[in-house]
Amino acid sequence: MTGLRLGPLLRYVDEDSATVWMETEAPCEVTVACDSGVTGTDRTWQVAGHHYALVPVEGLTPGGETPYRVLLDGEQVWPLPDSPYPPSVIRTLPPEGRGPLSVAFGSCRWAAPPSGSRSHLAAVPGIPGDSHDPVGPDALDTLAATLARDPDRPRPDVLLLLGDQVYADQTSEATAALLARRRDTSEPPWTQVADYEEYTHLYDESWLDPEVRWLLSTVPSCMIFDDHDVIDDWNTSAAWQARMRATSWWRDRILGGLMSYWVHQHLGNLSPADLARDELYARVRTAADGTEPVRAFAAAADADPTCARWSYRRDFGRVRLVMIDTRATRVLDEGRRAMLDAAEAKWVRQEVLDAPGSYDHLLIGSSLPWLLPHLVHDAEVWNAALCRGARGPRWARRGEALRQRADLEHWSAFPESFAALAELLSEAASGPEAPATVCVLSGDVHHAYIAEPHWPAGEEPAGRVLQLTCSPVHNSIPAAMRAGFRFGWSRVGRWLGRALARHVAAGRPPVSWRRTGGPWFGNQLMTLTLRGRDARLSLDQARADGRRAGRRRRTPGRMARLERVLERSLT
Repeated sequence: MTGLRLGPLLRYVDEDSATVWMETEAPCEVTVACDSGVTGTDRTWQVAGHHYALVPVEGLTPGGETPYRVLLDGEQVWPLPDSPYPPSVIRTLPPEGRGPLSVAFGSCRWAAPPSGSRSHLAAVPGIPGDSHDPVGPDALDTLAATLARDPDRPRPDVLLLLGDQVYADQTSEATAALLARRRDTSEPPWTQVADYEEYTHLYDESWLDPEVRWLLSTVPSCMIFDDHDVIDDWNTSAAWQARMRATSWWRDRILGGLMSYWVHQHLGNLSPADLARDELYARVRTAADGTEPVRAFAAAADADPTCARWSYRRDFGRVRLVMIDTRATRVLDEGRRAMLDAAEAKWVRQEVLDAPGSYDHLLIGSSLPWLLPHLVHDAEVWNAALCRGARGPRWARRGEALRQRADLEHWSAFPESFAALAELLSEAASGPEAPATVCVLSGDVHHAYIAEPHWPAGEEPAGRVLQLTCSPVHNSIPAAMRAGFRFGWSRVGRWLGRALARHVAAGRPPVSWRRTGGPWFGNQLMTLTLRGRDARLSLDQARADGRRAGRRRRTPGRMARLERVLERSLT
C-alpha cells in the first residue's frame, strides 16, 4: 500500500472549487473524497524522486462545508488512524461575497523541534511532554490546538503565510545531523541546506508537525517566500549577488530553493483554471520525470526574473489580495535599483487598480514592511544613497558592507519603489469607488505593529491605508532587537534618522506615518475580519499555560493558549 508522506494541504478555495496538495511515497492515483459526494482525482507526478499531487476538487456548494478523506489507489490514508483532531474539511466561500471573511496572517516560522525532543523527520505523532521550546509556543501549533479543542470556535477562512516558511540557512540539530550523514558539513554550505533533496527535509520538519499538519489540511493557505526560504538577505544588492554566485555551492542552493518553492508553495497559490493554463505544470504532469523541466525553469528564473511570476492575485468575494514577490524580481544595478522590475511593477499596478468599485477591501501582501520604524527607514535611505556614491567611493564601500551586515534592504532601501508604492496605494484608496481599507500585510521584522500613513493636506485618500505587520509565528526575539525597534519608533530615534538623511541630502518621503499600535513582541498571528465595508483587527499571542501533556501523545491545546492582546475596529 502506498503511504502519504506529507500533507494533505488545503490550498486554493473559492465558491465552488478547491485544490489539495500532498506528497506520496510512490506513484499512485490520488482521490479527495468529500462527504458531500464530490470527489477529485489525479495521478501523482515526479520531481527529483519525490511524488506529488495537487488535486482539484470542483462542483462544491458555495458557502458549504464538507469533511473530506484522501485515498491512494483506493486505500484511505487521511485522516490518520486514531487522530485526536476533528475531520479535515473544505469550507467554500459564500456566493457573491456575502458573509464575513476572516484572514489570519504572519511570517517567520522556524519549525525546528524543541531541544531534546524527537525530530519531526521521524514522523513521530507528537513532542514529549517534558520538551521545552526555547523560543516559546508556536503560534500555528497553538491555533491548531485551540481549534481542535473547540471545533465550534470561529476559524480563519484563509491563512496568509508571508515568508520564511522554512529556514534554509538556520537548520535544527536534527536536520544538521541528517545533512552530516549525506555530506561533509565542515565544508560550505556547512549545516545549511545545499540542494533540492535537503530542502524536502525542511518541509518534512515543518509540515509533519502534528498540529500544523492538521491545521494546513483544514484551513486554506496562501504563501509567498522571503529571504530565509533561500538565504538571509537574499538579493540584497548586486555586490551581494556577485559574491554568492562566485561560491561553489550557491547554484545548487538557489536552484533547489526555487524548485522546492515552486513544488511545495507556489503551485498551491493558483486556481484550478490557472493550473490548467500553466505550461510548465502541464509538462511536469505528463513527463515520466519532471526534474529537468523544473530545474531549467528555476535556472531561467534566477538568471532573468522576467521569466517567472511569483506574485499573484486572489479575490475573496469583495476582498482583493495582491501578493507581491519582493525578493526575486529586484533590480540590483546601483544606478536603477528597484524592489520590482518594470514588468512586475506594471502587473502589480494593473491588478490593484483593476475594476474599481468591485472590492470593499484591498490587501497587499508584502513579506517586507512598507512602513518601518522611522530610524530604520531613514537609515536605509541614508545607506542607499551612500551605496549610490552620494558621499564618494569610500563611503560607498562602507555603505555596502553595512547594508549586507545590517539587513538594510526593505522598501525604504529602494526609495523610488517606496514612493511608487505610496502613489499606488493612494490612487487605489481614492475616488468615489474607493475601498474602505487598503492594508499592507507584512512580516519579517520579528515584532508586530500598526502604522498609518498620512499624505500632505488635500491629498489624503478616501479609504483608510494601514501597514499591518506581524511576525514571528515561531522564532526568537533577542532583547537587543526589542530595544532597537522601540528606539527606532521613538522621538529621539526619529531625530537621529533625519540627521542621517540630511547627511546625504535625502528629501523627506512622500508620506509621513505614525505608529498607532504596538510594538508587540512574541510568537503571534494577526487576523482581519472583513464584513461588507467593516474591518476589525485582532492580534493573538501564543502563551505557555504551564500544564504538562501526556508523554505518549499530546492532547491538542494542553501546552499553550492564544491570548488576545488587541482587538480594534479599522473602519
